[in-house]
Amino acid sequence: MERQVEKFLPRPTPESAPFWEGCQEHKLLLQYCMACSTYQFYPRVICANCMSEQIEWREASGRGTVESYTIVTRAVSEAYAADVPYVIALIILAEGPRMMSNVIGCDVDSVQSGMAVEVVYEPWSADITMPKFRPVAGGGE
Repeated sequence: MERQVEKFLPRPTPESAPFWEGCQEHKLLLQYCMACSTYQFYPRVICANCMSEQIEWREASGRGTVESYTIVTRAVSEAYAADVPYVIALIILAEGPRMMSNVIGCDVDSVQSGMAVEVVYEPWSADITMPKFRPVAGGGE
C-alpha cells in the first residue's frame, strides 16, 4: 500500500483567517490602513507603515508584476515531486505589497521579471485554497 504524502498546509491565525476565507471565495483580500492609505501583506494586527490599528480588509485587483523568481527543479519533499519544475516568484501586487507565490499556466522558462500576472486559485484541501498567479492574457497589466 502506497503512503500518500501531503503538502504542507498553512495554518490560519486570527490575523490571517480573513485572507484564507477570501481565497476560499476566490477573492484576494489585503489589509488596508485607513490612517495612512496603505495596503499591506502579510496580515498583521497593526499597520507596518504607521503603526495604526485602523485596519480593514479590502478586495484587491488580483493583478501584479513578477519582481523576481526562481525555478525549482528538485522537490522539497515527495508531496511536491509531481509539481517539479515549478516557479516561486515575488509578485508586486498592483496595490503595492509584495506576495510570494507560484506562477502557473505557462512554461517555466517563459517566466521573467516584469511579467504581468493575475491571481488564480488552487484548492489544496477542504479548508485551504492557495492563491497562485498566471500570465495576463496579452501580457498587459
